[in-house]
Amino acid sequence: MERKFNWGVVLGLALLGFSRSMGWALNKGFSFPLLSDYTSSAFVKGSILALEGFIGLIVPPLLGYYSDTLKSRHGRRRPFIFIGGILAALATLMIWAAYRMGAPLWAFALTLGFLYFSLHLYTAQFRALMPDTVESGQRGKASGVITLLEWAGNLFLFGLGGFLVAKYGKDYIGPFGLTALFLFIAAAFVYHKVREPETPEIKENESLSGYVKSIFATKDFLKFYTAQILWWMSFEFIAIFLYGIIAFILKGNATPENIDAVTSMGLYLMALFNVAVLVGSLPGGYIYDKVGRRLSIIIGGLIFALPLLWGWFIHTEAQIYMALFMAGIGWGALIAASYPVVGDLLTKFEKEAFTGRYYGVYEATKSIPVLLAGTIGGAIVDLAGGNYRILFPIGAILVFLAMPLIWSMKELEVRRE
Repeated sequence: MERKFNWGVVLGLALLGFSRSMGWALNKGFSFPLLSDYTSSAFVKGSILALEGFIGLIVPPLLGYYSDTLKSRHGRRRPFIFIGGILAALATLMIWAAYRMGAPLWAFALTLGFLYFSLHLYTAQFRALMPDTVESGQRGKASGVITLLEWAGNLFLFGLGGFLVAKYGKDYIGPFGLTALFLFIAAAFVYHKVREPETPEIKENESLSGYVKSIFATKDFLKFYTAQILWWMSFEFIAIFLYGIIAFILKGNATPENIDAVTSMGLYLMALFNVAVLVGSLPGGYIYDKVGRRLSIIIGGLIFALPLLWGWFIHTEAQIYMALFMAGIGWGALIAASYPVVGDLLTKFEKEAFTGRYYGVYEATKSIPVLLAGTIGGAIVDLAGGNYRILFPIGAILVFLAMPLIWSMKELEVRRE
């Protein structure tokens, strides 16, 4: 029997996505400038920020696997969401306190690592709740709404952060305190108000090794996860090193002083990018359900990649804003179209009881790019003599490599009666 579309659950998950996006946006918007006061090495800063990728590679797949089989009166997903939200709220305040107290680099890096661990503690569970509660043919609409609110969270933090940095400086507690508040409220709301469906009976549970092997044995899963690694690595090249890119293009060098000078602009630029993502996300979800899975992903990917090619040639502030806005529209469409893929493949292969573990791998394939982009991107910049601009065309090439993998997925399309 087909489940009725539950707007309450979808909006609850959207609120959770909004708060989590504020947490990740706080990291993207403030960690690089704060780290620049410790070191000028792109490789060192990138390697510390790559901790997010290392933690995300391990925690979501393991805890996602465990949550699939959890027998609890509190549900399979909600305990992780509540505990993770509380710890993430605490971590944001610890980051601000460590910087203000002049903690050494290693201690400041540990507070960042604690934030990454806390957010990833419930990453897979947050993702798994959508296909747990929404039918396959309705997931594009749900994905569009959730993606919309997720990127609205980014927009809110970046826009507010840009204003507050311009007025009070980058060490002002406002963005950190507000993020902590939203993380706690959203996790508590979902825990108390969103009801999970009855835990399905798992007749033939996959072992941990069996489920890892099944990913490599099922070609469509392997192709999708590989493609996602490529396009997220492209995104992270720009997201991690954006302040360095702006400082290099506009001022010729990414010194700590130049990065401080462009920090407010960088936050506003991230806010504009997220406006563009909002523009692209709702049509991306709609297109996914209406015109086909593969084609909708490829359209979004190409719209995202083409402005990155142009990035090698841009020289002015207006051109930077224009390129990132165009890329953001494509990114919104790409993310909204790719989020439901794992759930649809699980439906196809009759593995819907295993959403936690497979969305755990889905998140891990978004974390591998952070790990690679932080270390490899930093090394590339240092080898190029501090030329951050080189990350633009490399990112575009990675997206182009992902598109044939998506087009060759044979089991993704839904048959229409």
